[in-house]
Amino acid sequence: MGAAKGAGVCGLLAFTFYRSMKVFLWMSPLSLLGAAAEQRGRLEKRKKELAGQFKESMMILASSLSAGFSIENGLAASVEELSMLYGRDGMIVREFAFMVQQIRTNRPVEKVLEDFAERSGLEDVQNFAEVFSVAKRSSGDLGGIMRHTAEIIRDKMQVREEILTMTASRQFEQKIMNMIPFFIVFYVESSSPGFFGQMYGTGLGRMLMSGCLVAYVISYVAAKRILEIEV
Repeated sequence: MGAAKGAGVCGLLAFTFYRSMKVFLWMSPLSLLGAAAEQRGRLEKRKKELAGQFKESMMILASSLSAGFSIENGLAASVEELSMLYGRDGMIVREFAFMVQQIRTNRPVEKVLEDFAERSGLEDVQNFAEVFSVAKRSSGDLGGIMRHTAEIIRDKMQVREEILTMTASRQFEQKIMNMIPFFIVFYVESSSPGFFGQMYGTGLGRMLMSGCLVAYVISYVAAKRILEIEV
C-alpha cells in the first residue's frame, strides 16, 4: 500500500514538473520510500499509543507500591487492572504480563525493565528503568520515586498533547499548502492549454522546473520539521 502511494506521488511529480514518462520511470524506485514512510508512521503511532498506556501503568504501579506491594507483586497486580482498561490484547498488558513471567523465572527486575525499555524504544521507559535501577541499589523509597516518575511522565505527555492541539490547524494548513503548486499548474493548464509548453519542451524550461521541484521538496521537508516539536 505504501509503495502504491509512493508510486502515485512519483507520478504526480513527474507529470506536474516534467510531463515525461521517462522521468516517472527514473523516479519510480523512490516509491519504495513510500512503503518505508508508511511503516515508520505505523511504528510511531504504536509508540504513541504505548506511551499513553505506559503513563497509566505507572500510576497504577505506584499505587500498588504505596499500598505495600513489592515491585514483583505490584507488576502482577497491575496486569489485572490494566486488562480492565485496555483488554487482554493491550500492548502494555502484554508487556507487563511478559515481564511478570520473566521475573517468576528469577530474572532480576532491573534487567527485565531494561529489556522492556529497549523493546519499546520510548525515552520515558528508558528513564524509568534507569531511575528504578538506581533506587533499587540505593534502597530508596520505590513508591515515592514511582509516583514522582509517573507525575513527570504525565506532565510531559500533557505538554505534548497541548502542543499537538495547538499545531493541529497549522498541520492542516501545511497539507493544503503542499497541494497548492499542483492546483495552480493544473488550473492554468486547463484554462490556458499550452501555457507551460516552453517549460516542458526546452532545456531551460526543464532546468527551471527542476529548480522548482527542488525548492518544493526543501519547503516540504522544512515545514514538516518545524511542526515536529519534541518534548
